Amino acid sequence: MGLEKIGHLCPGFLGAGLLFFIGGMTLCMAQGNIHYYEFVLKESNFTRLCSTKSILTVNGSFPGPVIRVHKGDTVFVNVHNHGYYGATIHWHGVKQPRNPWSDGPEFITQCPIEPGTNFTYEVTFTTEEGTLWWHAHSEWTRATVHGAIVVLPAAGTVYPFPKPDEEEVIVLACWYKRDLRQMVEQAIATGDDTPRSDAYTFNGQPGDLCPCSNETSYRMLVDYGKAYLLRIVNAGMNAPFFFSIANHTITLVGLDAAYVKPVTSTYLVISPGQTMDVLVTANQTPSHYYMAARQYSSTEPDILFFDHVNATAILQYRGNYTPPSSPFFPSSTLPSYKDFIAAANFTTRFRSLASLEHPTNVPQNATTRMFIVVSMGLVSNSSWNGINGDGSKLASSMNNISWVNPPIDVLMAYYRNISGIYEADFPNDPPSSYNYTGQDLSIDTLLPMKGTKVKVLEYNETVEIVFQGTNVLAEVHPMHLHGHSFYVIGTGIGNFDEETDPKGYNLVDPPLVNTLAVPQEGWATVRFMANNPGVWFMHCHYDRHLTWGMDFAFIVKNGDTSSRSMRHPPAYMPPCTASAADHSLRLFDFSDEKLNTFFRT
Repeated sequence: MGLEKIGHLCPGFLGAGLLFFIGGMTLCMAQGNIHYYEFVLKESNFTRLCSTKSILTVNGSFPGPVIRVHKGDTVFVNVHNHGYYGATIHWHGVKQPRNPWSDGPEFITQCPIEPGTNFTYEVTFTTEEGTLWWHAHSEWTRATVHGAIVVLPAAGTVYPFPKPDEEEVIVLACWYKRDLRQMVEQAIATGDDTPRSDAYTFNGQPGDLCPCSNETSYRMLVDYGKAYLLRIVNAGMNAPFFFSIANHTITLVGLDAAYVKPVTSTYLVISPGQTMDVLVTANQTPSHYYMAARQYSSTEPDILFFDHVNATAILQYRGNYTPPSSPFFPSSTLPSYKDFIAAANFTTRFRSLASLEHPTNVPQNATTRMFIVVSMGLVSNSSWNGINGDGSKLASSMNNISWVNPPIDVLMAYYRNISGIYEADFPNDPPSSYNYTGQDLSIDTLLPMKGTKVKVLEYNETVEIVFQGTNVLAEVHPMHLHGHSFYVIGTGIGNFDEETDPKGYNLVDPPLVNTLAVPQEGWATVRFMANNPGVWFMHCHYDRHLTWGMDFAFIVKNGDTSSRSMRHPPAYMPPCTASAADHSLRLFDFSDEKLNTFFRT
């Protein structure tokens, strides 16, 4: 497809831009290089853990292809769905200024790309620099549909650290022996708990310690004395990972495509959705060393129902030497599954670089303050078996609201002013205050209300959110915001104290992220400026919690000029079909009434 520059500046474009004519459409695009990718969603056979199964992939690979760009570039990704069911793709951590139409979450900014159809995403990179990732954003499809995004410094600029000799992408993910989509649908239909993975993987391989896997372990070849930049993605479904390399130290230099002050450690902990840039120097005796990852299980110590697999890859030195009978394992540096202290000791060290070249812009005050309780609970229906055999099933909520997907996407409903799709009254506070981390919680705190509620923000509002965890099935909650990054200005354990805790806020160099791990039975405060008009999803990046309702959406209103207003939709958006809506509504317990309102048969 040819690209023709029309040649004049875009009217009302945010930053420098030019008008282009492509495929019959006039597009306004940022100055920078333009890239094109073809993504084909299709079923492919893979053998892991001694058995073969078919999984949905992009271009037949697991993980999927790496997108490589420079800061300021634009990418067009044409997604062809050759699979058996609808899906969407999200560009995790890419702000997509004024263009939520290409953000991707199903029933939030678009309806699914149905089998036999295609849709082209326009992905614009502006302030991001480092490692991000892309993944499916429809039900649990992202388990196998995901890949890394490498955003290199803009032309004429350099890393804020010595340039590494080489780089390596490491995607940590999950493997399920059985049909995951089928298992999830069954769990939701019956009210049972969602499935646990059978293994974790390094770039698609479980590693030596898993059955039928020692011949296919992922190997990273290194030369003694060279420095390497590891671009690490946690694409796992429901688990943070501890990560360590035997006999080597690592230095964190980037987090969610923003630079941080160097953090040197023998291990790291990375939550689902997060990306980290890590430097490692090959300075040990040439040999074979395991890179190992295991789940950080942040639930109570007596809860042991989780995937205990130690996934491994091999850091292999080049050269002439006698290899060991088995690679060295990081036994003394890889924290144990329940090491809460190790997790906290690492994550509390994050600070933005805050340099002249990479400054911070931390809101010093907030015009909107929200106190959001993120919690688990129960909902009931006599048709379910339920976790206790009594018709009750697990739910999750934010401020006691458990999200339900609408029959058409929120963005189109907002743009076309269609009523009845969502309610614009997501609350700033929970319905009542209580001892959130206490042992004796009243029953009303465990029974959320189901709904499709959004929070409306004025353009350029400065927003402060305190996320408060509870004692109900307590664990870490990795909260992810689409369309924006936010500064993490404070965290703590226990109940947030509005009198004393703000005195410890870091308003100088807090980390700038798109995904935040709220501590189990703790709190975290973030601030951001709502300067990106559109509809933007906020959710827990545990897919089981997202499925159960720990999500809502922001609507950021247009500003006072066209350059501060949401773009119009492209000429084609995937249509919202009755079959896709029916599947979503029945999974999320909507009645037929709302479905029939919009899709007459």
